Amino acid sequence: MQKNSLESPEPWWKFGYVWMVVAGPAIVVVAAFFTLYLAVTRPDPVISQDYYRLGIEINKTLKDEPQAAASMAPALQARNHAQTGVVPSSQMPTKP
Repeated sequence: MQKNSLESPEPWWKFGYVWMVVAGPAIVVVAAFFTLYLAVTRPDPVISQDYYRLGIEINKTLKDEPQAAASMAPALQARNHAQTGVVPSSQMPTKP
């Protein structure tokens, strides 16, 4: 005898692929709400109104202290090297 082929199909929530497809957007929605929570509860700090003057004072302090300026020299050379693409002569690789 043949089985009755008119049996009702299983409900959609019993298929694993459905949950795999739904899980991606559900995780994104949860992450979005978590990001919103972080943005609302932790506001950005306000910078001081005289930030420009403070920056100028720091630069003056670096000019007054030669050892502080010397300690910044490698960083300045690396930044200029990256920006211009010209390697300073003291950093030129030597051929063996």
